[in-house]
Amino acid sequence: MSIELQLNIQGSEAFAQALNRLDAEMQAQVQRKLADWATQVQTTAKRLVPVRTGYLQSTIFSRVQQWQAEVGAEATYAASVEFGSRNSHAQPFIQPALDQHLPELERFLLDALDSAASEAAL
Repeated sequence: MSIELQLNIQGSEAFAQALNRLDAEMQAQVQRKLADWATQVQTTAKRLVPVRTGYLQSTIFSRVQQWQAEVGAEATYAASVEFGSRNSHAQPFIQPALDQHLPELERFLLDALDSAASEAAL
């Protein structure tokens, strides 16, 4: 014995299309918000870094790729400044910048989801 149940839900196609728009829009919103957040961390790190010649400060960067935000410095001695070495004490600038802005990340992501839902008309 088998039971067959068939449902015909009115508007289901429109709902499916809205979900597809939500997915694409959500990804775009999250990428934008993540990039904004990473830029704020970069700006704070540039403000916190000890400046002697300005080179280390000029190499501080932020980038976002595929749901990952990266903030760092490209100067060869950046790690020695951040973590210290045998000859010098640590003068962190990246970690404090991350610590300062980490609480904002959740808010940024929730804002992105809300905006995406509005854009998708859900």
